Amino acid sequence: MNLVCQREPLLAAFQTVASVVPQRSPKPILQNVKLEVTGQSAFLLATDLEIGIRCEVPGIEIRVPGSAILPVGRFGSILRESTDDVLHLEATPEKVTVRGERSVFHLPSVDPAEYPAVAGFQETKYQEVAGRLFRELVRRTVFATDTESTRFALGGVLWELSADKFTAVATDGRRLSKMEGPSHSVGGPPPSDLNTIVPSRALQLMDRALGDFDGEVQIACRTNDVLVRTPLVTIYSRLVEGRFPRWRDVFPDRKNAQQIELTVGPTLSALRQAAIVASEESRGVDFTFAEGTMTLNGQSSEKGDAKVEMPVGYTGKPLEITLDHRFVADFLKTLDPQRTFTLEMTDSDSAALCSTDDGYAYVIMPLARDRR
Repeated sequence: MNLVCQREPLLAAFQTVASVVPQRSPKPILQNVKLEVTGQSAFLLATDLEIGIRCEVPGIEIRVPGSAILPVGRFGSILRESTDDVLHLEATPEKVTVRGERSVFHLPSVDPAEYPAVAGFQETKYQEVAGRLFRELVRRTVFATDTESTRFALGGVLWELSADKFTAVATDGRRLSKMEGPSHSVGGPPPSDLNTIVPSRALQLMDRALGDFDGEVQIACRTNDVLVRTPLVTIYSRLVEGRFPRWRDVFPDRKNAQQIELTVGPTLSALRQAAIVASEESRGVDFTFAEGTMTLNGQSSEKGDAKVEMPVGYTGKPLEITLDHRFVADFLKTLDPQRTFTLEMTDSDSAALCSTDDGYAYVIMPLARDRR
């Protein structure tokens, strides 16, 4: 193998792919990245046998096709520390050579044929969704998963795909986040009986790998795994086993709910102030709504108490509810500070519902008001 490459694009692709490499593995070769070079393209591959990624590297001049195994730590350090814009890579079965203008590195290698296959995207039946929406589907749900629960299904995000809609749902049992938006079926509508729960780690990789890509993302959900493809990246992931909760039953009855319009930035600022005195045992912040005012109260025996008021356009009967300030902040941090959202609540014992006008809904279970 022999090629010439631009260092910066290679470094960006390598860092993305290297995030999949396991720190420990019974198969030592998995602690490396594989470089595959054909007559037309060059790909970096990595897998831990649960998640895999194929990333095409732009800016490559291919002289001799072939493959190489690249050690994550040392090869990554070369790319980061080098000051050369262009690097020359050569590989034999025994070693990988990296040359710069005034530097040369020889790294021992192993047989690339020993590296496990990383799935490519060969599907003819798949879903297409805009890149910006896909990132929102991930970022607005993945934080609500529970990776430490014994209920493994809570450690991932449920994907429900229909002919023209994509719905993502996550819950840890105390809050639930749902995001939906339009999608397009290619090759026919997806099966309706698939239990597609994507692990949170795979979703974080997808978010990072997509970057600011705004084109169409292709998604193929299968019985045991899922494939996600953009023009440069293909990500494979096994699905989380288990049955996802009946999430539609979690949404509160909205018939008697009061609707309060709030702005993200001021609400998050007031919440952070009230949370200054919160503790691990006393995480609740009291939300009190009266004529034209929202008052936030935080209190803990060891840190004191706080009261923060802000004007709101509320004209109904007085309402109070106690919510975990961390859960509220998680929702607010996914939105632009200038954006408005609707808070719906009935009383202090019923779940609160936060929603936006672009398909985002977030349910938070209340806490007991006596936290002392």
